Amino acid sequence: MTIPFPVAPEPDDLARERGRLLFAGPVEFLKGVVAMDGLPPADRVEVCFAGRSNVGKSSLINALTGRKSLARASNTPGRTQEINYFTAGDSHYIVDLPGYGYAEAPPAVVARWQALLRAYLAGRQTLRRAFVLIDMRHGIKKADEEILSLLDKSAVTFQIVMTKADKVKAADQARILEQVRVALQKHPAAYPEIVVTSSEKGIGIPTLRAIIAGMA
Repeated sequence: MTIPFPVAPEPDDLARERGRLLFAGPVEFLKGVVAMDGLPPADRVEVCFAGRSNVGKSSLINALTGRKSLARASNTPGRTQEINYFTAGDSHYIVDLPGYGYAEAPPAVVARWQALLRAYLAGRQTLRRAFVLIDMRHGIKKADEEILSLLDKSAVTFQIVMTKADKVKAADQARILEQVRVALQKHPAAYPEIVVTSSEKGIGIPTLRAIIAGMA
């Protein structure tokens, strides 16, 4: 029997090398965007990363790009309200969306951020995929469901990336992955493979690099 939403396989040697080369070249911070008119030209493949605050998004982007402090985590929950753009060579934009799911952020800030997010997801033709990060210790929560539904409505393909896999025993991983698979079955925009990662141990990083490089 085929498992729905299987874990993405390891890339072959060619795909692995293509992914390595993409992120071994120049990767630089381009700009932080607070309104749609600030977006850079839509002239290349674009992927974005979304996730709850403290899911390990900055660590994953840093591991992916091989730079220790390219993406910075905000010390104040819900404070980072910019869409941060990074360039990977001349072919890709890597986009870091602000963390969501924090009650501490003022309602006006949350409303403004949600409006920008909706406009971005609905209006960016070059956005090829959203990577939604889910903490392997917790699985999909209510705040995640809200962003997944928004991606469905925006018709943006999203792929789940499980973070902090090194913190969870194999038996617990299987249980959490089952919870995620069940949740994904009601989301038409979900890409049918899950990427399991650990930024600390490098698990899944070559796979994610290969997936992104393969979109060029």
